[in-house]
Formats: sequence, structure tokens, C-alpha cells
Amino acid sequence: MKIVMAIIKPFKLEEVRDALTGIGVHGLTVTEVKGYGRQKGHTEIYRGAEYAVSFLPKLKIEVAVAADLTGSVIDAIAAAARTGQIGDGKIFVMPLEKAVRIRTGETDVDAL
Repeated sequence: MKIVMAIIKPFKLEEVRDALTGIGVHGLTVTEVKGYGRQKGHTEIYRGAEYAVSFLPKLKIEVAVAADLTGSVIDAIAAAARTGQIGDGKIFVMPLEKAVRIRTGETDVDAL
């Protein structure tokens, strides 16, 4: 089992969710986060004053999947979240040692 974590632009959430649902992934967790990469933030003007925005709003999506689905999940997220502009985000994959569905007690892949 794997955890696929993706940092994406907020307006791409629906497209990513639809892409994941299309390949059979039915559960995900979304967290609002802030950060920066190569963008290093940007400047904005508010009431005539220019100021720097160091951390940009992003969404972190976490999906627990069976190991054999990892490649298709990565491909689906990348295709749906891509705009071709700087700041599209990143995808990280981590091993998942154990999963338990609290309601039924199912474990591992059955719990996903």
C-alpha cells in the first residue's frame, strides 16, 4: 500500500477528484496549505501599497491506494492538475505500513 500526496493549485481540485474517481479511487483527504517552491511567492497591491506574498495558497491531497494502483493515481493527478505554468505542484509517494477501517475492523487493502 502507498500514500500518494499531491500539492496542487486550489482551482484544480475538482478536476483531480474527477480523474481519481474515474480510475476507481473513492476516498481522499484535502488540506488547505501554504508554501512556495521555485515561484518564491509574488507581489500584490492592496490599497495602493505593494507587499510581498511569500507563501502561496495550495491544496494537499492525500490518497491511500493499493501498491498496484500507484502509477495510475500519479498519472491521473499529474494530468488533471497540470496547467503548464510554474507552481503546478508536486506529487510524493510514501509507503503505508498498515490501514484499519475503524467502523468494521477491516485491515490493509480491504480498509481502503
